[in-house]
Amino acid sequence: MDLTGTIPPHLDNLSFLVKLHFRNNSFHGTLPQELARLRGLQLINFGFNNFMGTIPVWFGSLSKLQAFNIFAIRRAPTTNYLRATNRFHESNLLGTGGFGSVYKGTISDGIDVAVKVFNLQIEGAFKSFDSESDVLSNIRHRNLIKIISCCSQPDFKALVLQYMPNGSLEKWLYSQNQNSPLNILQRLNIVTDVASALEYLHHDHGPNHVVHCDVKPGNILLDDDMVAHVADLGIARLLGEGDSMTQTMTLATIGYMAPEFGMEGIISTRGDVYSFGIVLMETFTRRKPTDEMFVGEMNLKQWIANSLLPDAAIIEVVDADLLGTEEDGDFVSRRDCLSSIMRLALTSKPATSC
Repeated sequence: MDLTGTIPPHLDNLSFLVKLHFRNNSFHGTLPQELARLRGLQLINFGFNNFMGTIPVWFGSLSKLQAFNIFAIRRAPTTNYLRATNRFHESNLLGTGGFGSVYKGTISDGIDVAVKVFNLQIEGAFKSFDSESDVLSNIRHRNLIKIISCCSQPDFKALVLQYMPNGSLEKWLYSQNQNSPLNILQRLNIVTDVASALEYLHHDHGPNHVVHCDVKPGNILLDDDMVAHVADLGIARLLGEGDSMTQTMTLATIGYMAPEFGMEGIISTRGDVYSFGIVLMETFTRRKPTDEMFVGEMNLKQWIANSLLPDAAIIEVVDADLLGTEEDGDFVSRRDCLSSIMRLALTSKPATSC
């Protein structure tokens, strides 16, 4: 159902109303002040309508309000962010994922954006669009990708997102076209940014926790200043305090997903922490967890753990670009720093014994 018009002011007659959901409609105008009389409101969701203006001052009088979403930017007509991407020309293609493709576009005021177009022929694409648009419209953090607008029609769904000119962490780790590799400080800053984003999703996002479910270098994007932004929340899940959930279809990436997720479908914040540990190891070793060198019982975590034994050396596993030569005056401090990082990464254990 697509409701239109303005929000009826006589809703204030519903004095016992606790939750108000009008998400994904075509309401316009401003929010009526009469809603301030609904003192029992705990949740307001007016996301993805055509409202204009600023957050009403009377929101402050709703003492029981726990969460609200009044994402007020107009939904984008299909004919526009088409124009922005030159009709999704392949020269503007930034990358492809499990549910669609991402294109670079330029909107009317000259701002570059990333347009994520969902392939609705793929099973799960509708759900992925709903999940990502819902999560992104309710979060605000400097290290999470920002949503600018969306287009939601029966046969076409797309998100207009903040454009990240420096691409992904994965590109910086493995592309042969980079002018210079990331140094220790840059990599530390990036993983710190990612940790900050996950901390917000897991603990600072209102009464519920958001589990990303697919933390990996390809979903860590870098802006002009090389600040990291966690992206692609298409399979993210919302959990209550201390909760976990089980799903039958696993969509995360092999090598990064926690064992309990891949084997039993158990989703929890600890699964994201496990994935972050793998990303931490990969960032400083420049070895993918799916590298062909890992066979049998040997995997990325075990390989690094072996290097930390008294008779071994961390210099055998970390990215050689980070250490320099032993004659370098900073060699020992760099080695010790990398050893500490690897020990920290190894503490990210699965939630179960599997």
